[in-house]
Parts: sequence; structure tokens; C-alpha cells
Amino acid sequence: MGYIKRNAETTIKRAAKMFPAIMITGARQVGKTTLVRHLARDIPYFTLDDPVLLQSAIEEAGSFFKSTPPPVIVDEIQYAPNLFSYIKMIAAESGKRGLFYLQEFKMMKNVSESLAGRIGIINLPGLSLREIKGDTFSEHFVPTEEYLAKRKTTVKDADYQEIWSIIHKGSIPGMYASELDWQLFYAAYTKTYLERDVRELAQVGDELKFIKFMTALAARSAQMLNLSSIANEIGISVPTANRWLSILISSNIVYLLQPYYSNSLKRAVKTPKLYFLDTGLIAYLTKWTTPEVLEAGAMAGAFFETLVVGEVLKSFYNAGILEPPLYYYRDKDGKEIDLLIEQDGKLHPVEIKKTANPSRWQLANFSVLEKNESIIIGTGGIICLYEKKPPRVRELSINELFINLKGMPQRLVRLNLIFEK
Repeated sequence: MGYIKRNAETTIKRAAKMFPAIMITGARQVGKTTLVRHLARDIPYFTLDDPVLLQSAIEEAGSFFKSTPPPVIVDEIQYAPNLFSYIKMIAAESGKRGLFYLQEFKMMKNVSESLAGRIGIINLPGLSLREIKGDTFSEHFVPTEEYLAKRKTTVKDADYQEIWSIIHKGSIPGMYASELDWQLFYAAYTKTYLERDVRELAQVGDELKFIKFMTALAARSAQMLNLSSIANEIGISVPTANRWLSILISSNIVYLLQPYYSNSLKRAVKTPKLYFLDTGLIAYLTKWTTPEVLEAGAMAGAFFETLVVGEVLKSFYNAGILEPPLYYYRDKDGKEIDLLIEQDGKLHPVEIKKTANPSRWQLANFSVLEKNESIIIGTGGIICLYEKKPPRVRELSINELFINLKGMPQRLVRLNLIFEK
């Protein structure tokens, strides 16, 4: 397989017409360099992995862009943050757009401040199901009838076994570009992550414990975060666990889904849920060696939920939305809604179930939102694995729908379905 077309291409092209500089951030090996070099193939490319170029960027920053005038692609820009002041000056003087394409694995704190109004930032995730299947639809997911009407025109099929194969393989483009040994690939990926990103972001004295910490988090993907429990399990302090978690978040390995609560939802919990952004990495860390054992295993539901939340998140990131309005709800009585998507003043509730036989009772927790008059509820539904229309179903125009994850957001078969009594 050659170049895999990315849904973020449209966003990057749009940003290049708006800003002098475009920053592509994201985890290691998600395809940042490949994407930018594909879009800007006629622009000179430099990487600060090159020690000679890095020395020049640090010691001779003032003349760096004189010898390599923009437009230019600069990879690993985080190694030379002193370049940003010169990028700002060049951008202000020229008044042109699309001068700098910058890439890094994490969001640098000083970028948005030093280049405010002059930089477009895109957080590139791993491959989405859309991209793996060659689907070019690029709008972010929201379960409205308008979205679904547009979505069904491009959707591509993915059967049950293929979904679990993709979950196990993960979302790193390298796994799809050629036939690679899954075990060796993720072993090398983890080692590279430890040796480069972790050491750069923080001094981790015990790498073995850090791997154990990552593994403990991976085993809890799609669960509410309890750092105290994890810290006790690994034998580290809670402050250390907090610091290590921030490393994983900064380097785009994990994502914290925040709880939805307000003054009118006083019984809502305020603890985030944790999700890994690559299911293949979870499978490697927790030793699920094949798609078959994974699908039949105790973590299958967590893997499926992690996939779905990741797909929704990717759809927002690829559309250029850095802070997706995604939440979950859980109250002190244990009532939970897996995903809430906020858009245009409405909350769209979504349940995520591995089941192939969805039922109406699985929507029961939506009622906690209906009791609150200050919340406007939009269309919602269940994302699951059924392939055919369930029995005893009729079509109605109501705020409930079932979305078939054969697959989400790969295939949407029936809209506005409700089980008859």
C-alpha cells in the first residue's frame, strides 16, 4: 500500500490559506511528515533530528531562515524553540500565508502565545476507520439527521471480523503501509517512545516502572481514572503518577474524557475517564496477541468503547477542532451515558455497546437528561455491532436512533429506530 489519504488534508490546506505558519502535532509515527511532504511536495524539508541542522538552529537562529528561506517544512521543531521568535518576525514582515509547516509530537506551551493569530494548529491522530477504508468523508461526527444523510453517501463497508482485526492492529500508518510483525512493531514503538519522548518530556528514573504504569493504564482504558489505586499498584507516589500521566497526555498517547456536570446535575461525578488513542498499543501492553483472543476476552467491551470514542475524537481532530466538545455522564447512582456530544446548544447522548442485539432498555439512562429543563437534548442513539435490522423495530421520527458500527463511522444502515413495546 502506498500513501494513505488523510482526512486532515482539507483542514491543513484551509489553514495554509489563513495562517503564515501551520503546526502539525501528534504522537510518534502517526504520519505527520508523510502528510505534510505529500501536500507540500515542492517545499524544502529539514528535520532537526539532523545534529548539524539542530546546532545551526540553536546557535545561529537569526540566520537559519536566511540560508533556508520560507516556504519551508521544519520537522522536530520542539528541539529549537528559539526559532519561533524569528518565525514570528518573518511572518509579520512578509504578510504571506503558508510560509512554515512545522511538526512536533506534542503541543509546545509557548507556541500559541508567541505565534498567536499567526499559526494554525492541527492535532493529527492515528489512522481513522474512514482512512483505513479509503473513505474521504471529513466532517466531524454528530448523530443528527442532517449529518447522517450526508454520511451515508460515502460510507464503506467493514465486517465484524475486520473491525476486530483493525482494533488489534491499531492506528499507526506503518502497520498498514506494509506487512509488519505486530509484536516487533509495537515493541520497537514502545522502546522509541521511552527513549525519545519520555526522556525529553521528563526525567523518568525508572523506565521499568514507567512501562508498568503505562500497562496499568492500558488495562483500564474506558474506565474512570483512579490514580491513587494505580500508584499503589505500581509502587509510586500519586504526584509521580500525575506527572507520568501528563507525559502520556502531552505526547498524545492517552486522552481524558471529561465528565459532564452542572449545578442542575448535582449528583454527577467529576472524575474523567481514560482512553488510549491507539488500540493496538493497548493490545500489546496487555498481551492480547491475536484479534480472535481479544474479541473473546474480558477486555473486548473496553476495546470496542475505546475504538468508538477514538473514532469520534479523530473526526473532530481531523476537522481542525482542537478541543472537541465531548463528555460522558455518570451519577452517584451508577447511571451512565457513555458519550455526550455538545453542538449548537444541544447534547447528543450516545451509548456504546459491543452487543449485536441492541435493545431499547439500553437507552434508559438518557432519561436523566430529560429531567433537567436546562438541557436541550438532540438526537442520540446506540453504536453497536449488529449487521441487520433487529426484530420488532419500526421507523419513527423521534430523538432516538441506532447507528451500526459495521462500523462507526464506517456504515450507517438504519436511522431513527425504536423498539416496539
